[in-house]
Amino acid sequence: MSELFDEVDEDVRRDQLKKLWDQYSIYIVAGALLIIASVGGWRGYEYLEAKKAAEAGAAFDKAVELSEQNKHTEAEAAFADLAAKAPSGYRVLARLRVAAEVASRDPQAAAKMFDDIAADRSVGTPEQDLARVRAAQLLLETSTYPNLLQRLEAAAAPGATFRHTARELLALSAWRANDMTAARQWLDQIANDGETPPSLRSRAEALQALLPPVAKS
Repeated sequence: MSELFDEVDEDVRRDQLKKLWDQYSIYIVAGALLIIASVGGWRGYEYLEAKKAAEAGAAFDKAVELSEQNKHTEAEAAFADLAAKAPSGYRVLARLRVAAEVASRDPQAAAKMFDDIAADRSVGTPEQDLARVRAAQLLLETSTYPNLLQRLEAAAAPGATFRHTARELLALSAWRANDMTAARQWLDQIANDGETPPSLRSRAEALQALLPPVAKS
């Protein structure tokens, strides 16, 4: 009797499964196909993105070679093309390089291009700070200390990627403006930062030696 009941139960379960399959098989098959298509599509997307990145990397290297060969017009055009068409990471690098190429013939226009990158919220903070620093380098001889301070104060903050260069530029600008208090402030920050590069530290020490001694109260 036990075996008979087991056989009946098995038949009932088989019959229930068949009914479920008949009722939902189309959805199960569709779901499986959707999963397969999604995985295949993602793999295809990854392949295409990797291919685009590789092509952009090769084009970027070629543009750099043109720049190193002093073919600035061709390099500028190549970087501009990458800035318009390359994947996002290369687009930002290409925009920075376009501005650098323009700087060789029109520093003011290049500074404006760097300013545009610094103001672009889709760009990462390190790249924004780099753009601020590059613009400030171009404007150091013509801009006032308050203007450079407004541009670079955030980039000179502790922990900022390009803080060392930003502080040096601010110290130089303050020194040119005869603001020795501000110049000393930035030079002290350079001296007290344990991560300041040795070459920059040496330049800061040389500039520090040019400052008048602090008046004793």
